[in-house]
Amino acid sequence: MNASQLSSGLWFPPNFVPTNNRGRVSLAAIPNLSSQSPTIHIVGVKGSNWSENGYANVNHNSNMLDGSQGESDNWTDLETDLYYWTKTLRPVQWFPGHIAKAERELKEQFKLMDVVIEVRDGRIPMSTSHPQMDLWLGNRKRILVLNKEDMITTADRNAWATYYARQGTKVVFSNGQHGMGVMKLGRLAKELAADVNVKRRAKGLLPRAVRAGIVGYPNVGKSSLVNRLLKRRMCPSAPRPGVTRELRWVHFGKDLELLDSPGILPMRINDQSAAVKLAICDDIGERSYDVGDVAAILVQMLTKLPTVGGDVLRKRYKIDVDSKCGKIFIEKLALQLFNGDVNQAAFRILADFRKGKFGWTSLERPPR
Repeated sequence: MNASQLSSGLWFPPNFVPTNNRGRVSLAAIPNLSSQSPTIHIVGVKGSNWSENGYANVNHNSNMLDGSQGESDNWTDLETDLYYWTKTLRPVQWFPGHIAKAERELKEQFKLMDVVIEVRDGRIPMSTSHPQMDLWLGNRKRILVLNKEDMITTADRNAWATYYARQGTKVVFSNGQHGMGVMKLGRLAKELAADVNVKRRAKGLLPRAVRAGIVGYPNVGKSSLVNRLLKRRMCPSAPRPGVTRELRWVHFGKDLELLDSPGILPMRINDQSAAVKLAICDDIGERSYDVGDVAAILVQMLTKLPTVGGDVLRKRYKIDVDSKCGKIFIEKLALQLFNGDVNQAAFRILADFRKGKFGWTSLERPPR
């Protein structure tokens, strides 16, 4: 067996990998995908790094973007490890027929939208960024929503808010389940598209409602946001991907129309590190991945995350954890709680993470 591969089939970085000028592993050659748009406002973040008017107090020489230098290096090393861990796994791919249909219809609806609200999972903002979104939107005004903000730490929120402020992207932190941030989102959508009716009046036309389309990956909370804005359950929603199957326009008073849409994914996910994070966060269908492989990688990630660590796993399950082999940990848990059923043990670990049993934490930080 190759020395860089465990019996479980999970890969680790070989002895020689690319390094940066500090001698640390670097994945600078691997591109990161991010959305950019010409806007500059942050909503829903409070702290010493934020001024009263809601704008970030950005010190370009500070390490606020990633926390301390040591913590930043830990996140970089984690991404490097994850890249290698996923190399020998079965690829995670999911593109059911309803997503293909929704994508075709959504492209037609974009021309009707005054503003686009792109919703991402706050735990994995980069991994829930569609690579074609910028191309589809063109020059349309966009608001970026990082949903499930209650599932990440204040340090996570500050890091992402600073990153997007530097990108010049309007971002709202929200929690569609409990309603945090949704009213600010409605007001911001109306403000961004206010010039629509100014132009209509100049042409002698009657004003109309602002049209805002809500788009994003499966299970990031799009329908929950719509229901919270409307203060009633107008769109079906559930904590699993693939519930919304059709595009639907709904009215929010007389001034705003919202388009709820099914989750959209690339036909092929080339970045398998991102694909595994989608699986961990339940943002992709269960049939697309091996639950044992994904749970094993989650264990290895948690032991390396600066915000979690192996002690949290030991305290919860009363089992010693090896940061180098998550499958061994799952097998021990299966023997202890599930009569040797490894799948049940893997599902338990994933469910515990999704419920915050290890503490709320992001699985990625902004690229450096």
